[in-house]
Amino acid sequence: MESDRTGRRFLTRMSSACGKGRYSIALMHRIWFGLGSFAGLTAVMMAAVSAHGLRERLDPAVLQSVGIAVQMHGWHALALLACGIWRVRDAPRLVDLAATAFALGLLLFCSAVYAPALAGIRLPMAAPAGGIMLMGGWVVLGLAAAVPTR
Repeated sequence: MESDRTGRRFLTRMSSACGKGRYSIALMHRIWFGLGSFAGLTAVMMAAVSAHGLRERLDPAVLQSVGIAVQMHGWHALALLACGIWRVRDAPRLVDLAATAFALGLLLFCSAVYAPALAGIRLPMAAPAGGIMLMGGWVVLGLAAAVPTR
């Protein structure tokens, strides 16, 4: 029971520091909306770059890989926005874990595909690690749906 009281004290301190009673929800949904919006913006930018700037520079196989990365980028931007929407509605903390996996997976996977195409830099293990994180994010998001809300 002591750990329960300690946890409550921590949340009370955090709530008063934020000025709101629901500190984690107020903060986390903003983070997921911000990251999702930024990911959506950069997905559209990369789509434009790949359609207009890379077509002449890259061979078709690399261009196809960039196109797949752009699709993954856009879909997971929407997933981050969905996590933000769900988080507003008092979702389980697993939603934050899923959104974290989406954000880190996007960073790793897409940078591993974009870096060689744009700068000639190879990131050999980043794409598989990012892909696994993206898949894990979907698994955790599915588990979050099974957790009863408070």
